[in-house]
Amino acid sequence: MSKNGKNTAGILAGLLAGAAAGVILGMLYAPEEGKETRKKIKNKANDLKDQAKNKYGEVSEKVKDQYGNISSTFKETANNVAHTMKDGYDKYKDQIVSKTADVVKDVEAELNDLKNK
Repeated sequence: MSKNGKNTAGILAGLLAGAAAGVILGMLYAPEEGKETRKKIKNKANDLKDQAKNKYGEVSEKVKDQYGNISSTFKETANNVAHTMKDGYDKYKDQIVSKTADVVKDVEAELNDLKNK
């Protein structure tokens, strides 16, 4: 995960922890019966848990999308490099074969000249 993703996750965790602590402290100091306060704390904790799951799902989807985008871009770039190298190889191979054939003809001509002398 990138540094930006770690920072975002840390900020998100800090915000959720701060919100949970604030809610719990507010409820504990509220002038209500203990049973009612515990029920509210439990409900709020469940709400926060659900919010955290939703945020995790959203962040997870974004990371998967980014990975998919990066992966596609990398594959496309690798294919382009491979095609460029193959095209260059084919171009120079044909030139080398052509030059080699010219050299062979020149050598054969020289040998024929030497035999005929």
